Amino acid sequence: MQLWYSLVDLLPFSWAEPGSMFFMKNALLAVLVISPLFALLSTLVVERGMSFFSDALGHSAFTGLAVGAFCGLSDATWPAVALAVGFALLFTWVERRSELASDTVIGVFSATAVALGIFLSTLDGRSFTKFNSLLIGDILSVSPEKIALLALILVLVLVLWATQMNDMTLSAVHPALAQSRGVRLSVQQALFNCAVAVVVTLSMTWVGLLVINSLLVLPGAAARNIARNMRQYTLFALLGALVCGVGGLLLSYAIGSSTGASITLLLSAYFFVTFAFRGRRA
Repeated sequence: MQLWYSLVDLLPFSWAEPGSMFFMKNALLAVLVISPLFALLSTLVVERGMSFFSDALGHSAFTGLAVGAFCGLSDATWPAVALAVGFALLFTWVERRSELASDTVIGVFSATAVALGIFLSTLDGRSFTKFNSLLIGDILSVSPEKIALLALILVLVLVLWATQMNDMTLSAVHPALAQSRGVRLSVQQALFNCAVAVVVTLSMTWVGLLVINSLLVLPGAAARNIARNMRQYTLFALLGALVCGVGGLLLSYAIGSSTGASITLLLSAYFFVTFAFRGRRA
């Protein structure tokens, strides 16, 4: 982290002065790690029509945190990750074997997860207030250890993207064609769902449950407005997420607003700007 702090010390901001405000420097690094994660996954979330899936996963992650707190664990992150991954796999299994629409299955799982989380967190008269921070998030509280974990997840997602992107994209755009070419749709969907589950769960504490879904939708939706091919689609999603992520962090610091909400509003602006130029796409 010392190398990172030395680099940030060169920035022309008051909080970047040497030996001060390490929470902002940590938050900036976290944004630079989280933004590409959400951007890469966002393109497939949009193509698969699963914009509410991250909401459901967020609820399952919240349930995992409630389970950890109910069991008296000081750090409930890993129970939450395990439950979210199990949730994603169960969702994949049910969706493949059900005749219901995907959004209906997501609604069933989301309602079950949030009800179970609230039930456990308020059992025996417990107060729900200690979970209020999860709704808004606080990226300024991120620790270097958690940033390192997110960086590891980013590397794993990049490996998954490099090795499985073509199959995942084909299975999202044209499932029948993908299956005819030997792509195992259930495996691809399970891999993708688990990747989203891990990213959402690990990021929820800092981004906030109320806005985390938008971070998985807006970069891809905005990029889709102007991209002519898959390479541009990914590039515009990445650039938009990075610029809006850093801009949202700086804006929230300047005016004292929620970082997650600030990033989301900038991503919304990015979407409407690209929407205005959508007619120029070939």
